[in-house]
Amino acid sequence: MRAVLHKDRVKARVVRSDRKGRPEGRVVEIVERSSQVIIGRLLCESGIWIVAPEDKRYGQDVMIPKTATGAAKPGQVVVVELTEPPALFGQPVGRVKEVLGEVDDPGMEIEIAVRKYDVPHEFSEACIALARALPDRVRPEDKRQRVDLTDIPLVTIDGEDARDFDDAVYCEPAKIGKGKAAVPGWRLLVAIADVSQYVATGSAIDIDAYDRATSVYFPRRVIPMLPEKLSNGLCSLNPEVDRLCMVCDMLVSADGDVAAYQFYPAVMWSHARFTYTEVAAILANTRGPEAAKRKERIADLMNLHDVYRALLKSRERRGAVDFETVETQIVCDEAGHIEKIIPRTRNDAHKLIEEAMLAANVCSADFISQGKHAGLFRVHEGPTPEKIEILRNFLKVSGIGLGVSDDPTPSEFQAIAKATKERPDAQQIQTMLLRSMQQAIYTPVNSGHFGLAFEAYTHFTSPIRRYPDLLVHRVIKAILAKTRYQLPILPRPGEQHAKLARRLDKNLASRVAEPGQKPRKLSADMQAWQAAGLHCSANERRADEASRDVEAWLKCKYMREHLGEEYSGVVSAVTSFGIFVTLDAMYVEGLVHITELGGEYYRFDEARQELRGERTGLRYALGTRVRVQVSRVDLDGRRIDFRLMPDDAGQMGRMSKDRELTRESGEKRSPEDRIDGVAAGGRKQKNAESLPRAVQSKRTTGSKVAAPAKVKARKPRRRS
Repeated sequence: MRAVLHKDRVKARVVRSDRKGRPEGRVVEIVERSSQVIIGRLLCESGIWIVAPEDKRYGQDVMIPKTATGAAKPGQVVVVELTEPPALFGQPVGRVKEVLGEVDDPGMEIEIAVRKYDVPHEFSEACIALARALPDRVRPEDKRQRVDLTDIPLVTIDGEDARDFDDAVYCEPAKIGKGKAAVPGWRLLVAIADVSQYVATGSAIDIDAYDRATSVYFPRRVIPMLPEKLSNGLCSLNPEVDRLCMVCDMLVSADGDVAAYQFYPAVMWSHARFTYTEVAAILANTRGPEAAKRKERIADLMNLHDVYRALLKSRERRGAVDFETVETQIVCDEAGHIEKIIPRTRNDAHKLIEEAMLAANVCSADFISQGKHAGLFRVHEGPTPEKIEILRNFLKVSGIGLGVSDDPTPSEFQAIAKATKERPDAQQIQTMLLRSMQQAIYTPVNSGHFGLAFEAYTHFTSPIRRYPDLLVHRVIKAILAKTRYQLPILPRPGEQHAKLARRLDKNLASRVAEPGQKPRKLSADMQAWQAAGLHCSANERRADEASRDVEAWLKCKYMREHLGEEYSGVVSAVTSFGIFVTLDAMYVEGLVHITELGGEYYRFDEARQELRGERTGLRYALGTRVRVQVSRVDLDGRRIDFRLMPDDAGQMGRMSKDRELTRESGEKRSPEDRIDGVAAGGRKQKNAESLPRAVQSKRTTGSKVAAPAKVKARKPRRRS
């Protein structure tokens, strides 16, 4: 292993299994060296220059010849390019390629993250030149063959800090049907920025947008998918200016069903820019101060609220998963340091826009399917058999009377959440339900969306920040023009996404085959769409990982100022090596290592998600309330360590023993005694569709529940 680094491709041979049955091996051949640059701090030790990698997965320091340090100074953060790979008896050698600055410079954590995860953050010169050549406003010739909606009072509703507005909405009462058979309903218009008008397939802007695949959101900074002239200017549906858009025009019944829809290109004029907070205040009080400022728009907002309630009925009938989880927002000062972490509240305005966007996305998927045109669907598959088994065991030991079938439906999950919503551990149960699901992916073969309970679903509503949405717009336009959109044959992404590639390959081949027949060979067109789906899915993961890395760094730096302070919290994850605790006041998660739990043998019970002391019966389970002290913060490792307060441990021990005595005496137990809770995770979720992305946990395994592992809490070792 001394001859290889993180991201090198190797050939390995399994030589034995360890005492837990896990395979162990040795590297027999180095297949390919990674070309990834390394970010770290430049240090001079005894006259020798080295770079200590910021990413701890690189297990070796990089030697830097004195002539290859460039303008870098000791202690600065630099980007290193390897000139010599590591060897069995020699360290890797490199040269300083770029100097990022001092480690405490504002925004340094973002500069590190974009390079660490290889996020494209600079547009090509050709892209910038092409963006400059675009017009500053919508020209008369751009409006030809478009429906004029400038007299329709479409409005945008977004967050206070939003800068790009890619969707606008309008609703009015309407009759569905003809004559006496007509029934009351609503006409709902969802207008989306027409990015495809300005970004031609294969152009310099398109190449850069495909490379990024998505905008990346950090606290106080966004790395956009499109140049600012498009994302914040020409394509953004800013108020009181003409903008080109693609419209999904729907008729929605009183039961929330979309009775009819049509797509068409249009030109619009946004009549107002609303915030979620403002709309929620108007809906709550139409005579309040917020409503007084927007008198001309109150009736339109009330119509939107009415159609939202109808769409909500449809969601409930489908049994779509709708969990209430805690989202957090990091508030930073001018220097980029955390001032506070606050919970985000989802009000009716958020949900109203969410349901309108979901309806438009479903219509888009149906339109592509009916047009028999290839495209990218947003697919969310049901839980795997292994995760179903883990969930069943958890529900059983938690005293929940409901279970899940071998081929579960979203309604089963929603029924469990609804039946347990009054329990003290409702959020913890929801978290376990979420963790049992898979991540959503982009793929050209539709197999439905499990979480939202849709037979077909795609992404149409955010082409400014997501490349799959831009592709969907191009396909819809091609169907309207009775032509066929030809996706360029795109190269497959690198091997860093091999696992996702294998999953997409396997699923795609099985879906295109007829039941009982062998998978047939994919056409070149389908392979191109498959490659595009793989690329967009992988880069979506990359953006999430980079965002989480920055947030973790900021939280660690924030908690360094609170070393030694005590806080109350809840156990949010249990592992064989300790418990993770999320603080109530700060929404920050840290580890209480098993060595901090006292001189006791602990068994990790995966089904109950708990650590149990053999001698004392002391239990630490998901949802357990504890009091901890901030004991250590590792900024480079993005890790926060807590120490359990002794008084709290004693109290937990007495509680656990009381419960055991209650069980042995056969007395009827209260709901609290039957529950092994789980804490809701703090992952950020933009909408209901993004639930699958919030459920992946590195601390749970995909295997069947194993026998509880015995772990001894040893004396804490000195950490380097």
